[in-house]
Amino acid sequence: MKTEVLCVGQAVVDCITRGVEEDPFGRGKTRAQSITLSLGGDAVNESFVLASLGHRVGLMCAVGDDLAGRFVMNEASRRGLDASGVTMVPGLVTPVANMFVKLDGSRSSVTSAASMLPGYEPSADFIRGCVSEGARIVSFASLFRAPLDQVHVVCELVRAAHESGAVVCADTKIPTFRKMDLSELEPVLPMIDYIFPNDTEAAFLAGMDGGADLTEEELREMADALLAKGIGHVVIKTGEKGCYAASQGGHFTVPARKVPVVDTTGAGDNLVAGFMDALLAGRSFRECCEAGIWTAAESVQHLGATPN
Repeated sequence: MKTEVLCVGQAVVDCITRGVEEDPFGRGKTRAQSITLSLGGDAVNESFVLASLGHRVGLMCAVGDDLAGRFVMNEASRRGLDASGVTMVPGLVTPVANMFVKLDGSRSSVTSAASMLPGYEPSADFIRGCVSEGARIVSFASLFRAPLDQVHVVCELVRAAHESGAVVCADTKIPTFRKMDLSELEPVLPMIDYIFPNDTEAAFLAGMDGGADLTEEELREMADALLAKGIGHVVIKTGEKGCYAASQGGHFTVPARKVPVVDTTGAGDNLVAGFMDALLAGRSFRECCEAGIWTAAESVQHLGATPN
């Protein structure tokens, strides 16, 4: 069975601490409801969810020859992914992130400079090969984070995917250790068929002020700014509100499902994976957004970004 989707980005091991109580007995100690390890990173999350939905998925990322890297490789194998695009880079430290999850499901995180992935650049030829062998979608997860945070790398990879005939999807992040501006990617923006920022990222990409409780008019303005750059479809993830979608065919919103929330880690990645699942089935733009909302709602009801 040929790979249907290639997910390109970063693999991270998440240490998830849920329900922290600061010094509950006045003895200088802190306790938590649970502390667990799971895999993370947008590319990994998307690939695992798509695999759980029955798709043949390729993963393209870098890991180190360390405990965390072997964890990534073992899980990729266990979940049936094509890991031929995973590069083990000598001397590289596989990124590990601390995730702090409150009992209401909200979260914060701490990352290190290991997430810059020094010495690793994904191969455009590998992408061309995957598409020539049948991959229909190439998803660039964590755009603006390594390895997708250098202009020449992003332009080369997006061009390779587009010119090979794949549908190009791009999830986004706010830059951390390296800075890259959307204007620097203008030559390849019209090659991106679907982009998936959250509301804060959309404001950053559109060069506007972000913040909580954005109005629909503000979301429309952000989406229109991205469409004006040639991007085919824009899906702005709005958390507990759902998503705001736009294309040259019109604008619409899809509300979130009301479900009990345990952990919002990876909810946006699950939305993208659910969207691509419907896209592979030939669904309409609106139906793909609705499928993404359903998949995201399922994810927030358990701890961690992906199903076990």
